[in-house]
Amino acid sequence: MTGLVVCVAVLAAASGYGVLHRRRSGRVRVRGRDDGRRLGPAELGERLGERATLVQFSSAFCAPCRATRRILGEVAGLVPGVTHVEIDAEAHLGLVRELDILKTPTVLVLDADGRVVRRATGQPRKAEVIAALGEAV
Repeated sequence: MTGLVVCVAVLAAASGYGVLHRRRSGRVRVRGRDDGRRLGPAELGERLGERATLVQFSSAFCAPCRATRRILGEVAGLVPGVTHVEIDAEAHLGLVRELDILKTPTVLVLDADGRVVRRATGQPRKAEVIAALGEAV
């Protein structure tokens, strides 16, 4: 009987964690540790967008990274003055550590001056990225 109770408790805890993880993954939000951080062409390897820049950190074997690349490319094509920059996390470990990137894909939304205004960990939703761009301008 005790084994059954332990099994049910473990399943309930795992299910709760799974639901919480799924709700948080891909959400575009403000993170206090990003306050005041700026990235420029030297760090990104490309020019900043006129209005905003979507910076995607990816890795080679990341399936959600391909979908994120497509979503951010579409958003950059829809919104004038927005640029999408993809950075290979494995090739830029110093920048990954500096920005506290813990998993791929991670998307940073930069304003026109290169200041980090929003962050999404996991595959973001197109509508949330567009809404975040409204705040970056």
